[in-house]
Amino acid sequence: MALMPDGGAVANPSKARGTAWESAVRDHLNEVLGLVDEHGKFKDIFSALNIRRPAQEGAKDVGDVHAPPFVLECKDVKAPAVPTWLRQAQVEATHAGYPYGVVVHKVRRAGVGRGRVHFDIRTWTRVRLALGVSTRRMRERYGFIPAVRGLDSTRWYLSTDVENFTQLVADIRVVMT
Repeated sequence: MALMPDGGAVANPSKARGTAWESAVRDHLNEVLGLVDEHGKFKDIFSALNIRRPAQEGAKDVGDVHAPPFVLECKDVKAPAVPTWLRQAQVEATHAGYPYGVVVHKVRRAGVGRGRVHFDIRTWTRVRLALGVSTRRMRERYGFIPAVRGLDSTRWYLSTDVENFTQLVADIRVVMT
């Protein structure tokens, strides 16, 4: 059995790793966005902007972490399957009622800030338009790198790291308010 950060035990080590990664991403975003105090407690427990790990209810998965306006599908696995994960993130964002679904993939032997955040082309474009920035500005400001997989554009995506994504979250929240 693997131990969880809260001291509980989980029989499946893969599940424990995934849960730990989800919690680390949530905690990192809350801290960097200034949503928690020095003890990790929410400054405003009722704020809709707090980053949370939702309880899964029923057959419709709502994603691993909610970082309004994003649903994050968090993955801590060796072999990436980004296009498949991105389709999953979009479905879960729809279930949760959020406009954007993205994937946060753990990088081995690196801190949370170095984790990779993947956007499908459509989501990236919608976020870029919401921010009102050019393609070049979006790539430069948030450090996006494209990944083109063959001629099928549904397999194309753009990636940045968690640090740059955190800035993007802060920026889009300003635009959306």
